[in-house]
Amino acid sequence: MFNVVLVEPEIPPNTGNIGRLCLATRSTLHLVKPLGFSLDDRQLKRAGLDYWSEIDLRIWDSFAHLQSKQTSRARYFFLTTKSKRAYYDVAFRQDDFLVFGRETKGLPEHLLAANIEDCITIPMSGTRSLNLATAVAIVLFEALRQQRLSRG
Repeated sequence: MFNVVLVEPEIPPNTGNIGRLCLATRSTLHLVKPLGFSLDDRQLKRAGLDYWSEIDLRIWDSFAHLQSKQTSRARYFFLTTKSKRAYYDVAFRQDDFLVFGRETKGLPEHLLAANIEDCITIPMSGTRSLNLATAVAIVLFEALRQQRLSRG
């Protein structure tokens, strides 16, 4: 349904939880190297429960490699605290790519600069950021909600 991209994820339980979100929503999980953990990590599998083997998982050596294997019509939205455009102001379409960065640093500056028109944020106050799995859930379920409305 959608594509969730984690660029250089660092914390195994976050990725495990996001994997479960992807399975529950029939979305594909894309992991862009380098990963801050092994795919055999006990915490990753614990957070993903016994569902980990069922997740539609793709591993990429770089974000450029991921993009090179998609159609030219693929749409990417880059989540960052450095944007003023709210995620709920986007009209999401099936198969969109929702791109999230590392837990500690977010997406690389060069990626944000090259895609400034496609950067979106989760408006918040009182904190600099949210847990990565929480942020993915917020945006992914808004995209799903919009799809449900568009089908009537």
